[in-house]
Amino acid sequence: MENKNIPGASYTGINHLAMATADMDMTIAFWRDLLGMRLVTGLGHPGYRHYFFEISQYDMIAFFEWPDVKKIPEKDHGAPVKIPLAFDHVSIGVASREDLWSLKEKLEAAGFWVSEVIDHGFIHSIYSFDPNHIPIEFSYAIPEVNLRKHPKMVDASPSTLALEGAEPQKNRWPKVKHPIPEEDRSVYPGEGRILREDN
Repeated sequence: MENKNIPGASYTGINHLAMATADMDMTIAFWRDLLGMRLVTGLGHPGYRHYFFEISQYDMIAFFEWPDVKKIPEKDHGAPVKIPLAFDHVSIGVASREDLWSLKEKLEAAGFWVSEVIDHGFIHSIYSFDPNHIPIEFSYAIPEVNLRKHPKMVDASPSTLALEGAEPQKNRWPKVKHPIPEEDRSVYPGEGRILREDN
């Protein structure tokens, strides 16, 4: 959603998260067949695949298949570490509380560990791991606690910039002085252009 105070991009969500696997069939069996996410496209050639699964109308999760990639070690969701790390876990929203229980039942029936349902105040969540050891969470947003509508900071010692509030602040970054002219807005061809070609 575009902020009314600061012109910029209008975001629709996470187009896709890009993960890695050494076994695409195992990954398809989990994300498509167990979780029920449609496999909407697959790109590839020998030694390389890039497949996309539909989470929602706006969001996807994608996997590169690299034959020599190693599984990451399992790490508990949100547990602090002292190693190089950029990703902790992905939380996927569900439409109802019943969806959480349904997913818990499906995952456990398939032999996957699943946490109890946890009340985080604004969401109820379960936690698990996919076969690549990717830590995943499924979250149901509690309707009566809408943080998007009513942001709330309860950190006892908030960061300096967090004290400025929820809305993006003006004038922190340089303004665009030289917009890219229309004639210079080239779009370079990527591997996925084949998806637009008639087969």
